[in-house]
Amino acid sequence: MLSIADLVLVICPSQAASSIAAEVAGHSYDGVYIDANAISPQRMLDIVATASAAGATVIDDSIFGAPPNDQRSIRLYLAGNGASQIAGLFEGSQVEPTVLEEPLGSASALKMAFASFQRGSRALAALAHALADDHGLSDQLVAEAERMGSGILADRDYLPSVAARAWRWQPELDEVAATQRASGLPDGLAVATGDVFEQLTPLKDDWTANLRDVLARLHVATTDVRPSDPRQ
Repeated sequence: MLSIADLVLVICPSQAASSIAAEVAGHSYDGVYIDANAISPQRMLDIVATASAAGATVIDDSIFGAPPNDQRSIRLYLAGNGASQIAGLFEGSQVEPTVLEEPLGSASALKMAFASFQRGSRALAALAHALADDHGLSDQLVAEAERMGSGILADRDYLPSVAARAWRWQPELDEVAATQRASGLPDGLAVATGDVFEQLTPLKDDWTANLRDVLARLHVATTDVRPSDPRQ
């Protein structure tokens, strides 16, 4: 199949992405290799090196949305030399391609940025409902959730106010973690969220903080080698 294929589109569980790239490269495939998996930019560049060594042209691709049908489409973000030509292959389909001007790895980075919120929020919702159920409060939790807005990720301008209150929210996360532990639930997400708020505590009550400064402060955490659980 590889000997006659003009392109290979790889969609698989992320843990298999590297091994599939190596397998395809092992057959000296020199066509277009499109990796559409939810992987880090660093892993994407490793796959670029693997596939390119065999002569393939690599396209970095990420998929957004549920499988398409007559009522809905999905979005593809493509990066790399030849991405525009690949985008043209989906014309007239239920796939909406977008070509990124950024280099290889950028489509994967976009997927990681989105997944960090979307996957994480689903896990947080599961923990919230498990904890509420333990205390017989599931109906009240749902009622409060229905009062909340759903555009959290889209509302960038709200983040400075989050930073201004982080000094108060960080200790609350310690209490959340303690409550989860008491119910026999994983507390790692609460601990990690508290760590994020701790990075923002120097902006206490600074309601006019610049968004760029808020986001930059989060990168300070990468300079510290800290256990994910401060109790360890």
